[in-house]
Formats: sequence, structure tokens, C-alpha cells
Amino acid sequence: MTMAVTRHDWTVDEIQTLLAKPLNDLLFEAQSVHRQHSDPNQVQISRLLSIKTGACPEDCKYCPQSARYHTGLATEQLVEVEKVLTEARAAQAAGASRFCMGAAWRNPRERDMPYLLQMVKEVKAMGMETCMTLGMLSVEQAQALAEAGLDYYNHNLDTSPEFYGEIISTRSYDDRLNTLDVVRQAGMKVCSGGIIGMGEQGKDRAGLLQQLANLAVHPESVPINMLVKVAGTPMAEQADLDPIEFVRVIAVARILMPTSHVRLSAGRENMTDELQAMCFFAGANSIFYGCKLLTTANPRENDDMTLFERLGIRPEAGGAKHIEQLKPVLPAATADSDLFYDAAR
Repeated sequence: MTMAVTRHDWTVDEIQTLLAKPLNDLLFEAQSVHRQHSDPNQVQISRLLSIKTGACPEDCKYCPQSARYHTGLATEQLVEVEKVLTEARAAQAAGASRFCMGAAWRNPRERDMPYLLQMVKEVKAMGMETCMTLGMLSVEQAQALAEAGLDYYNHNLDTSPEFYGEIISTRSYDDRLNTLDVVRQAGMKVCSGGIIGMGEQGKDRAGLLQQLANLAVHPESVPINMLVKVAGTPMAEQADLDPIEFVRVIAVARILMPTSHVRLSAGRENMTDELQAMCFFAGANSIFYGCKLLTTANPRENDDMTLFERLGIRPEAGGAKHIEQLKPVLPAATADSDLFYDAAR
């Protein structure tokens, strides 16, 4: 088997050609690439916690956290550090190897930085990988987070440059790319992906993947979200995406970024077991684990573990427990908490 060549010069036409391949051929190629770089039966498990919810000034049309839309979401201020640590301990006990913390901000305020840095340091001290998504960062903020021990920073591109203006007007595409550059220059790993099913065309999906794959260093994590249609947002009535098109995006992401974690993110609650199995075969090797993410539902832990057992999948090395031990041990107050959230923005 010829080793896949890692490239950073993909054209949109090349990526569209991949997306249009017969599905069996595409899946075979993606699985072949996946097996060259990863254990095909291991999946990395992350837990996400909303550390500040709602009242975001941005106008992302898919997001119930935007202050511009009336979705009935209760807003919350930055949570206390000790509460974050309690949730992190529960996540680790349930098998998560990475703990992600997200705030609905355009950018963090300086008065919040000491609390954010303490969260990172103390979660890191537990032996977990740390990730945050806080909006745009200054050079100084990125350096401070890196020095505190932050492993990953999430900042999604969402869609192609050409379609981006249809979704967001309050932050430019260059703003997003600049944040990724600031994060990388600070020495942190990058978590960046997008959302599929917002009315974009195939060329836009190819354009998103091109932007990610042509970064100087591929994102170490690539979350691929399926749009969750939330009442009150402009995307509430968006037509459903053909699930096979979603699988195609997963497969092409795997081919373009062979060593990245390609993560099934928002939308899993509405995916059948069969669709998720196809995504894993296409090269997805990471999930967000927990009964609730951002502001929408996520499969419950028992459902995920049952599916893993049926598929012969086990947590990636670094997870706290083997699959047979991955039973939900969260406190009752945590299991249904609104703190657990969907896709990092």
C-alpha cells in the first residue's frame, strides 16, 4: 500500500472530484488512508463544558447563543473555577481524555483571564488534555493560555470564504484565520472545522476543506458538525442535508488531513447508529461524549458505549478507562446539566 502524501496545496476542483467519487471508492480510499496513520478501531473521547452561556454579540445564523435571536436560552455568566473542576473530574471518571471549555464571547475580557488561566492549570494538573474556545484572541492572550498549559484552542471556520457572508456578518473570515495563526504561533494545537447543512453547495464544502487542509500545519482536531436547527435562529427551517453528503465530507477530510482527529460533533443526536458507523468507517476518530452539548442534545453515554461495543470500537489510548469500564458515573445534577454543550464555536 502506498503511503498517503500529506499535502497543503489542494485545489477546490481536486476536492470536488474527491467528493463526487462513487461512495464505495471514496470510503475505501478514506479507510485506507486512516489505517496508515491510526488504529481504525480507536476513537478519542472529549467532553465539553460551557463556562459562559448565551448573550453572544455575534450574529452567526445557526447559533442559539446569539443575543440577536430569541431562542429561550437562559444566559449564564462565567462559572466558578471549582465548578469547572468538579465537571472535569466527572468527565475524566467517565473516560474522557480531553476536557474542552467554551465561552460565548466575541473575545475574552482581560478581567476574565486570571480565572481562565486557573481553569487550564488545574484541569491540566488532573492529567487531562485541555481545550478552550473563547472567540478571537490577542497575541498576549494566546501566549498566556499557552503558558498556562492549554493544549488545544478551538476556532471553527464554519464554511467556505465564499459562503461565509451568508452566515455571519459580525466577524470576517480573515478574523478567524488570524486567530488560528495567533494560536499556532503561541505553540498551541489547533482545533478547527465547520458546519455542514447550512444551505451551502458542494463547492462550499470543498472550499471549507481546502482552507483547513492548506493551512501550513493541519489542525490536530477537525470537528465536522451537522447543522442542528434551533427554533428562533434563522437556520430553523433549513432543509435537511442528505446524510450521504455528510459521510462524503468526513471521508474527504480524512484523505486531506491524514493524521488529524476528525471529530463527529454537533448533530449526532439526530444520526442513526448506521450513519455514525459509516462516519467511523469514513475516518472519523473522535467524538464529544456526554448527554448534552452546547444548547442541544447529544447521545447519552450509555447509547454511545452500546454503539461502541456493537462496532468493536474502544477509546483511544489516554482515555481513563477501557470500553467495558466506560459507564456513566456523573452525579445526577451533572448528567442533565445545561452546562454540557454541542459544538465549540
